[in-house]
Amino acid sequence: MQNLFKQINATINGTIIHFIVSGVILAMSAVLIVWTDFFLRLVIGLLVIIVAYMFFYLAYKTWRFKKAIERHLKF
Repeated sequence: MQNLFKQINATINGTIIHFIVSGVILAMSAVLIVWTDFFLRLVIGLLVIIVAYMFFYLAYKTWRFKKAIERHLKF
C-alpha cells in the first residue's frame, strides 16, 4: 500500500512539472505574438502542438495511474 502512495505522489508531481513547463512555454509564446506576424503564425502552430501534447500526456498519465491502482488493488 505504501508503494501505491509513492506512485500516486510521483504521478502528481510529474503532472505539476508538466503544467509548469507548458505554462512557461505559453508565456514565452505570448511575448512572441506581440512582436511580428511571422512569430504569430509560429506561436499559433506551437500552441496547437502544445495542447495536443498535453492531451496525450494526460491520457498517458491517467492510464498509468489506472494501471497502478489496478495492480495494487488486484482488480
